[in-house]
Amino acid sequence: MSVFNVPAREEVSVNNQNIFDHLQSAIGMVPNLYAYFAKNETALADYIALQNRKSTLKAKEREIINLVVSQVNDCKYCLAAHTGLGKMNGFTNDQILEIRSGEASFDAKFDALAKFVKEVTITRGNPARHLTDALLNAGYTEANIIDIVIVIGDKTISNYLYGITQFAIDFPQVQELQEAH
Repeated sequence: MSVFNVPAREEVSVNNQNIFDHLQSAIGMVPNLYAYFAKNETALADYIALQNRKSTLKAKEREIINLVVSQVNDCKYCLAAHTGLGKMNGFTNDQILEIRSGEASFDAKFDALAKFVKEVTITRGNPARHLTDALLNAGYTEANIIDIVIVIGDKTISNYLYGITQFAIDFPQVQELQEAH
């Protein structure tokens, strides 16, 4: 069985060490996902740039996308990380569990987003027309749809990388959805 190890600071390039130092000072740690990206000379900076790009979406909306996509892709690492980020963005534990299921009954606009994202992720970009219409009717725009797809792509990258490597989860683990209900 292949074993994938997360590199330590001294095992990555000087450029990536600088990013590690910035992450350490900004958030108090270098998440294993980011550290793993540093095995490639440019991937860590590129991935952080993708995550930090300007967006038409609010932080809560991005977290909904991150949670739904990570649940559909069964990425335990990203579910753990984004459960924490979801709480930091004001979602309750119950709301996070509902979002992970692809719904958000507590907010009509978020509900349309969660349902759309789940469908897009499951169908690999071919959602049912009524879900696209519901998203637009909830107040989202075509510009928002572009940003939604970019965030889905961002999260799919990290979900797949974790799925391949299965490195250690360095965030509090979360319960499985079926355990939660």
